[in-house]
Amino acid sequence: MNTIKEITGALTAFRDERNWKQFHNPKDLALALSIEAAELNELFLWKTGEAEWKEIPRDKIREELADVLAFAFLLAEKYNMDIKEIVLDKIKQNALKYPVSKSYNNATKYNRLQ
Repeated sequence: MNTIKEITGALTAFRDERNWKQFHNPKDLALALSIEAAELNELFLWKTGEAEWKEIPRDKIREELADVLAFAFLLAEKYNMDIKEIVLDKIKQNALKYPVSKSYNNATKYNRLQ
């Protein structure tokens, strides 16, 4: 079975067992995603480099990242979007915006690449 579909199925089963679908409207899923991303960001707040980043407990990063991914998967499910398809499509779009010849070893935004 497709791993993404397995994950989405497990998430929706968990949600449905608790009758939470009623709370999972697009706005609240997007807000939850943003809030969980902020909680992930908070782990890195005021850390100034690799040595300090390594001090962050891996299990905390894992937990917050799982929350971010869970809400992203649920939002995609809400709109009946295929996660694999939308991510691969975005990679193709980004490949056009960021050609290797202009963006290799360069973090400049696409509209400023020369």
